[in-house]
Amino acid sequence: MIQENVSLKPFNTFGVEASARYFSEVNSVEELIETLKFSNSKKLPLLFLGGGSNILLTKDFEGIVIHLNLKGIREEIINENEVLVTAKAGENWHQFVMYCLDKNYGGLENLSLIPGNVGTSPMQNIGAYGTEIKDVFESCKVLNLETLEIEVFNLEKCRFGYRDSIFKQEGKGKYVILEVTFRLTTKDHKIDVDYGAIKSELENLGIKKPTIQDVSKAVINIRQSKLPDPKVIGNAGSFFKNPTIPLSQFETLKLKFENIPGYPNGDFVKVPAGWLIEQAGWKGKQIGNVASHKLQALVIINATGDATGKEIFDFSTEIINSVKEKFGIELEREVNII
Repeated sequence: MIQENVSLKPFNTFGVEASARYFSEVNSVEELIETLKFSNSKKLPLLFLGGGSNILLTKDFEGIVIHLNLKGIREEIINENEVLVTAKAGENWHQFVMYCLDKNYGGLENLSLIPGNVGTSPMQNIGAYGTEIKDVFESCKVLNLETLEIEVFNLEKCRFGYRDSIFKQEGKGKYVILEVTFRLTTKDHKIDVDYGAIKSELENLGIKKPTIQDVSKAVINIRQSKLPDPKVIGNAGSFFKNPTIPLSQFETLKLKFENIPGYPNGDFVKVPAGWLIEQAGWKGKQIGNVASHKLQALVIINATGDATGKEIFDFSTEIINSVKEKFGIELEREVNII
């Protein structure tokens, strides 16, 4: 059913007020195609919303917002150690990870408690604690918005990069993801505890030989200790990408900033955006209704609950300018700006 002039406040984790000229919640591919035919007949701009966790609405949307509510999970055992698990786009990401862990399927445990839905996970190749979607991705089914035909994208076709994929590049606005299939392990799990604070958190828990469930628990504890719950304080998780700079630039910066952290990758070095933002004096800083979170500078929050999308965007611009002035590094927003 297509509704008119609908508030999008409940559909974005920043909790900003914006309205959609038209709005449709779709529960099946058939409903989706019908809605798209309506949209095409009126030549309306399209905006797909899943969990609304990676989006900043800076104004009302004059087209049609489609809320993808496709649900369902199925499994196919491949061999004695591998299973393909397929989730529809509208499944909540963290609940899906918990479903897999309950079945002792390994591969997604480091990605516990990431906000959003399954359908958006390949778009930006979500990642955390040394794991990215591309590491466990098998394929995804998409609807071609021009032909209204279903296509299958394999790993190679998705062209995953750091927080990037074909769906953010030349495929942007051309496809909608209907379901995603992951190749997971059933017994010989690869336990990855080398990244970030997982190892020390497991030590705190007194765990010496961690299971995939233990790793997930450690990740959840770390995220909850650092990141605000969007249900309590409006936010979209990490607002900026961690920048990658040439090794030569990093060496020059190290002369001036001895403690600058970096993760080498060939001739380049990835620098934590949170550290840069904190050093530029933004951690915990509030301007009007918007602030940088006091425990994690990478997270911008709707501090009062009354921030507009434009206020949040302007705040992020000030951070970008400040970091560029201090370090000569230009931060890139990870959140999609509408």
